[in-house]
Amino acid sequence: MSMLQEFKAFAVRGNVVDMAVGIIIGAAFGKVVSSFVNNVIMPPLGLLIGGVDFADLEVVLKEAVGDLPAVTLGYGLFIQSVVDFLIVAAAIFVAVKVMNNLKRKEEAAPSAPPAPTKEESLLTEIRDLLKQQNS
Repeated sequence: MSMLQEFKAFAVRGNVVDMAVGIIIGAAFGKVVSSFVNNVIMPPLGLLIGGVDFADLEVVLKEAVGDLPAVTLGYGLFIQSVVDFLIVAAAIFVAVKVMNNLKRKEEAAPSAPPAPTKEESLLTEIRDLLKQQNS
């Protein structure tokens, strides 16, 4: 089997395609959450703290000298990233919990017993006739 055929067999398996779709949706979801945090959550939070823009929160480790920029520790951006992570983690937790509940309900619901085959039906009739004759 050539390498191209092996790659094709690998790429078209269901799990790989599902994983690719999950990654693409996850990346888009991450962008939506980042926008939500940056544009909806953090501005009111900064306003409550006293009109602070979290992107501007930083500690200057070394002042700018000439053409060299200042060396800063941007803890405000870190706080925004932590809030992003917490929202994404909570959303994924809820989604997994919902899927697990649906899966449990699906497993818990007993399926209807299969209809008897022709042979079983005939044997049941024979049994019932023999019972009637013996009674």
